[in-house]
Amino acid sequence: MIEIFTSSFGTTFEAILQILLISVAAGLLIRKNILTQEHLKALATIGIRVLLPCLIFSNILKNFDPHRLKIWPLIPLGAILMVGFGLLVSALLFWPQLRNKRFLLAPATLQNGGYLILPLGKILYPDRFDEFAMYCFLYLLGLSPLIWSMGKYLVSPATGEKLTLRELFSPPFYANIVSILLVLLHLKFIIPSIILNSADLVGSATVPVATFVLGAVLGSIPFNIKPYLANAGKVMLVKLIIVPLATIIVLRLMNFYTAYPLLCSLFVLQSSSSPATSLIILVKHYGGEEEELGSILFLSYILCIITIPFWLAVWTAITA
Repeated sequence: MIEIFTSSFGTTFEAILQILLISVAAGLLIRKNILTQEHLKALATIGIRVLLPCLIFSNILKNFDPHRLKIWPLIPLGAILMVGFGLLVSALLFWPQLRNKRFLLAPATLQNGGYLILPLGKILYPDRFDEFAMYCFLYLLGLSPLIWSMGKYLVSPATGEKLTLRELFSPPFYANIVSILLVLLHLKFIIPSIILNSADLVGSATVPVATFVLGAVLGSIPFNIKPYLANAGKVMLVKLIIVPLATIIVLRLMNFYTAYPLLCSLFVLQSSSSPATSLIILVKHYGGEEEELGSILFLSYILCIITIPFWLAVWTAITA
């Protein structure tokens, strides 16, 4: 078991370092003003409005088979339950100061389910990445609306500004819904193969662009963790320890890993992933505690270099 743990930890740690190297390079370009915030915004917009929807659309139509994956509704439901559990635990930890510390529930609850997990899956499971990505997109079906709705409510002060449907349901969400409906209604044949292959070609740029954008966003985050260490410790306890531990226990008890080993690995990676960088975008747009939230996010991405490999190694060892 120790050998299995060590081997899995080393493989995942190396994958995280590859992503980190790209992220550091992107962050330095932002810090040195070689790339501006306008460049980053344009690149992020292309990724979220063009590349990722194309990848989701082509992947779901090509790989999603509801007859073979009969438990597929449990995947977005699992995302909602994971967020709900994290929200409950973090609310209990911050209960005495919950009104003033409400924004800290967001990084303790809402993880980076796409722009960190997809590159990891590409490196860890290159031969099964299409299947891994399909599971990831089904998971995001439950997670993404929560980030833009509950995340906005948690991190921003009460300004009275309402969240629009355009903000709540992003292009990747629409791509997910449309492609799933086409499969469920047996209508995917109406999409010509040339269009599907073209979307797949465009979508293939998603992972490298996502990795670069992730690093560039982190590179632009203000960092001053010392005044916020106590709150950061509580957030890290929930997001990087309690939630992944609970996920592993539930998966082990449900015995899903025998039939769906890759799906279970996705759940473990999602549970141990760092907070969503989208939270910083929400704070910048709607206002809020940008320095404290940004510092906690930055610290969590440093710690996840160890915690993500650790939890995946634990899962691999106990199910071997």
